[in-house]
Amino acid sequence: MTESKIKVDHLTKVFFKKHSSVAAIKDISLDIKEGEFVCLLGPSGCGKTTLLRILAGLEKPSTGEYTIAPGKENKPLQSMIFQEQGVIPWMTVENNVSFGLRMRHAPKDELKERTEYYLDKVGLTEFRHLYPSEISGGMKQRVSIARAFANDPEILLMDEPFAALDEQNKFILQEELLSIWEETHKTVVFITHSIDEALLLSDRIFLMSAQPGTITREKKIDLPRPRNIEMVRSNPKMGEEFVDIWQHLQEAVLEKRH
Repeated sequence: MTESKIKVDHLTKVFFKKHSSVAAIKDISLDIKEGEFVCLLGPSGCGKTTLLRILAGLEKPSTGEYTIAPGKENKPLQSMIFQEQGVIPWMTVENNVSFGLRMRHAPKDELKERTEYYLDKVGLTEFRHLYPSEISGGMKQRVSIARAFANDPEILLMDEPFAALDEQNKFILQEELLSIWEETHKTVVFITHSIDEALLLSDRIFLMSAQPGTITREKKIDLPRPRNIEMVRSNPKMGEEFVDIWQHLQEAVLEKRH
């Protein structure tokens, strides 16, 4: 049986202001296996990003705990890809991709090999000497994805990385992401508002309630891999899953309003 990579145990996060407090997530428990691709799907403001930031070590939980099983000593534990392009504006495409490797003083041969490989994998080799101001939004997200995989972390945390892109670029990058993931089988926790995207990418989808976010349901996606968006949209079972998830989101939004 595949071992657990991420265990979340009764996690709650409350933000305190001067005269009030807001619970972002409440009593969340998850068990994510090594090499799983998991999506978190829920209405806006349900605490998805808060949960991801806790797993990234950027926020501390109020109660509960989480563990990420360590891997090799020379690997970083996690890399996070944000919704906005997290590229460094004064660095070239190539230097952005190699940034994590350089920061952990990877051997020169490894740095060169991994940078070259992922530049090629996301189609950026010919743009390697350009700066972020000289490339499109979609290409900047390619840089972010290449940098994250090149750095070879134990887990990848992705916060709606394609949300700002047009539909065509989004589909292209989703399939590029899957192509890289199928080679590496990194453990991925991916936040999305898109049902199509979750069905395309996931092994499992965790559905969340409105704020404070809790896990209300779990869905296992039994669509064979490799996948593409045409497979998702033409599969009757995926059509049923789409409607079921849509109804869940509608109910969560209505419940919040009342």
